[in-house]
Amino acid sequence: MNERLQSAWSWVRRFMPLPTIVCLLVVAYIIFSGDSTVFRSIDYDHKIDSLEHALAAERDTMLYYQDLNNRLASDPELMEQVVREQYGMKRASEDVYLFE
Repeated sequence: MNERLQSAWSWVRRFMPLPTIVCLLVVAYIIFSGDSTVFRSIDYDHKIDSLEHALAAERDTMLYYQDLNNRLASDPELMEQVVREQYGMKRASEDVYLFE
């Protein structure tokens, strides 16, 4: 076993200079260990993308309700419609049927 190790080490020393080995070890360390690995960066990018999509959906909902709020403040007929639909209110001459 010791003889195989020595022959492998002599091959590495002959065909791969020491700075190349050091550079390869540093690159391997950066890729596979530490707090900022390539795999964690990819995982964080996926999480950021999913959170941005969720934020866009929430922003659309917020804009819808802001628009509805502005229209309710200026249009009494719309306010009456929304109140009657959501709370089941009726006029004296109406019958209201709720379907679920």
